[in-house]
Amino acid sequence: EVQLQASGGGLVQPGGSLRLSCTYSGITYSSTVMNWFRRPPGKDLDWVSTIYTDGRTTYEDSVKGRFTISRDNAKNTVYLQMNNLKPEDTAVYYCMHGVHRGQGTQVTVSS
Repeated sequence: EVQLQASGGGLVQPGGSLRLSCTYSGITYSSTVMNWFRRPPGKDLDWVSTIYTDGRTTYEDSVKGRFTISRDNAKNTVYLQMNNLKPEDTAVYYCMHGVHRGQGTQVTVSS
């Protein structure tokens, strides 16, 4: 059974930083493709970033240069470092593997 658990969210002022973590289990290859999505208040789920098995990363345009996805295969953990946060980054953030989505973590950017 695939399980994913995101953590690290919180309340931060504009311009601040947070690092989200996603610990996963039940996935055969620790270096598998992993994704971060987010759901802003009252909106649909949006893709944020992906890390591939070869380490290549991709980002949604609005977070390029501010967010960095990374992984620690030994810990079965994927990270999302978020810098220069903006109010529009406020959302529940989820890590996803294929169709599997764990419990999200709330990020609120507000002064």
